Amino acid sequence: MAEADASIFAAMPAVIEREAGSPAALDALLRGARQPFVIRGLVADWPLVRAGLRSAGDARAYLLARARNVPFAVSIGAPGEDGRIFYDAAMAVNFRMARAPLADIFADMAAHEGKADAPTLYLASIDVPSHFDGVQDENPLDLGPREPLVSLWIGTPTRIAAHNDFPDNLACCVAGRRRFTLFAPEAFRGLYLGPIDNTPAGRAVSMVDFHSPDFAAHPRFADALAQAQVAELAPGDALFIPSMWWHHVEGLAPFNILLNYWWRDTPRFLGQPQDALNHAILAIRDLPDADKVIWRDMFEHYVFANPPETKDHIPAGARGVLDPLTPDTAGRLRAYLLRTLSR
Repeated sequence: MAEADASIFAAMPAVIEREAGSPAALDALLRGARQPFVIRGLVADWPLVRAGLRSAGDARAYLLARARNVPFAVSIGAPGEDGRIFYDAAMAVNFRMARAPLADIFADMAAHEGKADAPTLYLASIDVPSHFDGVQDENPLDLGPREPLVSLWIGTPTRIAAHNDFPDNLACCVAGRRRFTLFAPEAFRGLYLGPIDNTPAGRAVSMVDFHSPDFAAHPRFADALAQAQVAELAPGDALFIPSMWWHHVEGLAPFNILLNYWWRDTPRFLGQPQDALNHAILAIRDLPDADKVIWRDMFEHYVFANPPETKDHIPAGARGVLDPLTPDTAGRLRAYLLRTLSR
């Protein structure tokens, strides 16, 4: 994979490093954290990390021995794309999706490893419990009361455009090297986000090519870069990415594995904010300006400020969803929305 202009990353401050010598210490670092941090060697004793340090082949063999007999989804990019998972000139994604046994995918990776004209092969967000037996138990990480989703990301050299995620994220480098370029949530205007209904992987991504930024086309990107942080992870290192932080991710080695944990501090029965944004675009964005002013005030009153006067004048027991949501009231609200959206 071609290397980016080194000056772009050299000018960035490194993500701060922390230490966590026990599960209690890690829990304390994660609790309420709103800034990213790196923990060197957090998972260095994992058997999968040790296998990867021996060789890419050993890491693949470790996973193959524990893979379930199910098809694995793989993104396949054409040679010459520099590992970039993105769009083509017509704004269609520049890769195709396939499903195959893991052994076949790994055989293709091994056959092309080190070749200049190799295709990009990328297994993204592979759910560990449903695809492997023993991997999670043999490579444990105590996250206390959190109930995370555990996923593997496996690939040849790749570049994943800057995007954000709603859950908190602890990303553990297992094999190869990863470079993360991070931006605070408010930096989105300088990242020039693409469409939200046509995305490479479900989240809007930056249209800026970090390896060759066009500052004439994207002048605000210079302001975003001035606030960026960078973290390069070796096997065993971990990076905490807070909810809604933008991150551009590069797999730098010929073969790379990342295992990550996603979790929410809010109840799972709550909805996804992105769904609310999509619905607001459908229902509000194209209204006359005078109407949008009214709805902006209503959103501020009921959603963002949510002062006591939204409900204190209503008798207790009759406030419905104006009271804090419960699994029952959230379920009723979701069912109501489904009925209204299907009309």
